[in-house]
Amino acid sequence: MEFTSDDARAHYDAVRDVLAGVVVGLDFDGTLSPMVDDPEAARLHPGAPGALLELAEAVRAVAVITGRPARQAIAMGDLDALGNAMLDRGAELFVFGQYGNERWSATEQRIRSPRPPAGLASFERELTSVLRSADAADAYIEQKGLAVAVHTRRMDDPAGAFARLVSPIADLAGRHHLTVEPGRNVIEVRSGDMHKGHALRTFVAEQGADGVIFGGDDLGDVEAFEAVRDLRDDGLPGLVVCSASTEQPDLVELADVVVDGPAGVVELLGALLSRR
Repeated sequence: MEFTSDDARAHYDAVRDVLAGVVVGLDFDGTLSPMVDDPEAARLHPGAPGALLELAEAVRAVAVITGRPARQAIAMGDLDALGNAMLDRGAELFVFGQYGNERWSATEQRIRSPRPPAGLASFERELTSVLRSADAADAYIEQKGLAVAVHTRRMDDPAGAFARLVSPIADLAGRHHLTVEPGRNVIEVRSGDMHKGHALRTFVAEQGADGVIFGGDDLGDVEAFEAVRDLRDDGLPGLVVCSASTEQPDLVELADVVVDGPAGVVELLGALLSRR
């Protein structure tokens, strides 16, 4: 892991000093799970379950905060089994799906979710025509219930297709009063009422946290990065962790600690527990 400044090292030490009262929020794809061409093939890094289980015993609470539907993240990460293992040790796991619109906990074992945003169904009906016009008819469309994601990763020219699609998809989303969230070869369209920063703030308040850590890798994590910084300005120890990639290098500038993908995240969690 690499600290981005002397202040960053101080933030790390401040969080470690109050670790028992810290809440930890982590993104799924690119942070706990390596990025893959097929979004349905994503799985946790092999070291992640053990690291999260040990972490949960040392902190106030752990949450996976993801753009994926909660049910999907739970299944792909086997998070229900991990949550039960945490409960056996007196700890708790939460999952905030679709940027915080959905909520699950190991204790409650059910997903709470709002209705799909107005305009999403109409957006989906018109999306196929937009893809054809941008010479991207082969893009993979992932229907999430509360959002739609257009993936270009499996196309012959992922970056080129992504560049051609960002503007027309944004225009279509705007006509239906929806928000566009560009990511790593994916463009997600959803309601703008919720984002990861709001979900993280809510989690911190509910848990009465003494500190906060958030780790992410993509543009959808920026609001959570900013939430940690704002909470830190208000006096709460906080640490921003970037699971770095060549696809989103700009996020490094927003982080306190930069690690090498999910393997680096697992290493960082171990370092926190060993007080290195």
